[in-house]
Amino acid sequence: MTDRPWILAEQPLPAVRTAGYQVAVLPWGATEPHNHHLPYGTDTIECDVLAAESARLAWARGARIAVLPTVPFGVNTTQLDLPLTLNMNPSTQLALLRDLVQALEGQGIPRLLIFNGHGGNDFKWMIRELQPTTAVFLCTLNWWQVVDARPFFTDLGDHAGELETSVMQVIAPDLVRPLEEAGDGHARPWRVAAFREGWAWAPRRWTQVTRDTGIGDPRASTPEKGTAFRDAVCTTIAGFLVELARLDPNDLYTP
Repeated sequence: MTDRPWILAEQPLPAVRTAGYQVAVLPWGATEPHNHHLPYGTDTIECDVLAAESARLAWARGARIAVLPTVPFGVNTTQLDLPLTLNMNPSTQLALLRDLVQALEGQGIPRLLIFNGHGGNDFKWMIRELQPTTAVFLCTLNWWQVVDARPFFTDLGDHAGELETSVMQVIAPDLVRPLEEAGDGHARPWRVAAFREGWAWAPRRWTQVTRDTGIGDPRASTPEKGTAFRDAVCTTIAGFLVELARLDPNDLYTP
């Protein structure tokens, strides 16, 4: 077995005691359908694998990263009429996150990155609530927004489309069904102009928006696109982790 000291779940106690971890990374996914060709665990698989690869690259540059076990349940309050979509309310996420932050603080881990893999999760407000109560520096990112996707893909749909499918073709190819089985990912736009234009917001009722649960056409997906995008994302995040590991929480801003 290849030793991956950045993956906490794979390490024995002596290795953890001597690792000198500087940053904990918490991947957070969801369990929900992804069109007809991707599995329910897509969000969880993606953030789990991409967090691990980003940490590997950062570790090679001297940053001591501990990737925590991935949380597989996200906010899916508007998809509950889809079979076995498993919702975790934001208030529950906050309670879980609070407990984990307290545990990390007690263990002397000074920084936590929430590595988000699901669009329905929103950790900013939770960080605003928790940060005044802890010495652990808290931050978050959405992995699919780290790099501009436009040079890589022709259809920028946001759920089980070309981007997600291409990435899954690389990181979990055995779980991707033939694209001939996929729906076209057509999404019905809002009737209200403010929602269409994005300056007002309301949650989407999934089964009213899309017939196949996809938003974005996956049929132009290729492993080559997925590899290029994955590599760009993980390289960028690795650089961030290196900076984060060196960060002094009392000296965050330039003169």
